[in-house]
Amino acid sequence: MTAGVVETGTVLDRILARTVADLATRRATTPLTDLERGIAARPAPVSLRDALLRNPPAVIAEIKRASPSRGVFPVAVDPATVAGEYLAGGAAALSILTDNPFFHGSLADLAAGAAVAHDRARPAPVLRKDFVLDAYQIAEARAFGADAVLLIAAALDDATLAGLLSAAAGYGLDALVEVHDEAEMARAAAAGATLIGINNRDLRTFAVDLATTERVAPLAPEGALLVGESGIFDGADVARLVAVGVGAVLVGESLILAGDRAAAVRALRGVAR
Repeated sequence: MTAGVVETGTVLDRILARTVADLATRRATTPLTDLERGIAARPAPVSLRDALLRNPPAVIAEIKRASPSRGVFPVAVDPATVAGEYLAGGAAALSILTDNPFFHGSLADLAAGAAVAHDRARPAPVLRKDFVLDAYQIAEARAFGADAVLLIAAALDDATLAGLLSAAAGYGLDALVEVHDEAEMARAAAAGATLIGINNRDLRTFAVDLATTERVAPLAPEGALLVGESGIFDGADVARLVAVGVGAVLVGESLILAGDRAAAVRALRGVAR
């Protein structure tokens, strides 16, 4: 087992093992000093938490090309175009998948989407969605334009989670700590997380159930902003999660497959065309 990584179910195990191998390759190709030079040229990050609090329930619209459970999506995905569509519909923030082996994403996708999100009168924050196991990946996120990173409790032990939260703060990035059950919610609270995503998809089996959020949300620490993730397809799903204290939703598949993505974002927000 890689230090700092928690062994879990088979799907997540495969993803984490490949992530560790790919990270070693990237680190050898692009030293941290190179990333730091890129970071120095970046403007200050945009607060994801502030953006989500501004107009609840907020939508974090996700740019993704594929998933392990569904394969490659049957649509063309140009990150800059999709980012513009999402933001036109009122998305409060973007989430951009950068994992390549399982989700067909890339850091280039992150940079392209971030360029659009930041080139606005009120820049929108961008979340790097990946399996972050090392502070090097947080530096990558910052260098390629992310304002926040995802930290998955199921993939990290307590010490590593705390260390990555500190590393994100050091780069001025928000961290969305993702949990899947009661024990992980307790761990996120103990680590001091204030932005917590409850993923209705079990990364060990990839089964999805919105009841996960209904069960886990009441255990969130006081003052935490909750984000509902996975299995969200329409306004009724959003309303169901808002009823148990969720302040924002992160939605990928239903939006990326929508014929009119801006309208689909508005529908999730309960706003007429």
